[in-house]
Amino acid sequence: MGVEGVSAAVPPSESAAAAMATLDAFMEALNRGDEQALNEALNFPHVRLASGRVTTWETRGSYRLADFLARAGDGWHESRWDERTVIQAGGDKVHLAVQFSRWRADGTLIGRYRSIWIVTRADGRWGVQARSSFAA
Repeated sequence: MGVEGVSAAVPPSESAAAAMATLDAFMEALNRGDEQALNEALNFPHVRLASGRVTTWETRGSYRLADFLARAGDGWHESRWDERTVIQAGGDKVHLAVQFSRWRADGTLIGRYRSIWIVTRADGRWGVQARSSFAA
């Protein structure tokens, strides 16, 4: 007997591991400044709720690194995961409570931000589908 809302496509533990790997790929691409790899770590349409706005990127390749850099904070050099906790996992979707931090090249902290991220499997590939953040 199945549980409502839980897909049997992939066991939740495997989904959670895939979601963590997806978050790693996102952060690595962001810190390398690799816009193509950043887009590969996302699923589309991709949605971000932050600063009182809902922003949607409709297609792969539409997420621009310049948009992030404009809001990242003065002197942004890199971001790091501080916490990542799976709060729900099904066969094709994982919800995570995360906290990340943004840093300058001299090692000073710009800020720490709590968010909810949703990672999905679409067309056989895992990607970040949506984020709701308290970051700028």
